[in-house]
Amino acid sequence: MDTQVVGISSDSKFANGAWATSMGGVKFPLLCDFYPHGDVAAKYGVLRKEGFPERSVFIIDKQGVVRYIDVHDIGEEPDIEQIFEELKKL
Repeated sequence: MDTQVVGISSDSKFANGAWATSMGGVKFPLLCDFYPHGDVAAKYGVLRKEGFPERSVFIIDKQGVVRYIDVHDIGEEPDIEQIFEELKKL
């Protein structure tokens, strides 16, 4: 498969691990945007004006092109089945 799923969070690596576990143990990189706080989220366009990112999942191809973005409010979790469907499309 020529894509990469990536999550972005300003939480610690421990919180990211708990989030991954809560999604059924799906293993894809969760970028820890802890310091400088919000820098990565701002570059991906998901940093809220309050200073924290939305819950976000990105599918990026081998050329570095973002092919899919799934953004949720903090209290929501991504739909893993939808992400798999998007991966199948690519």
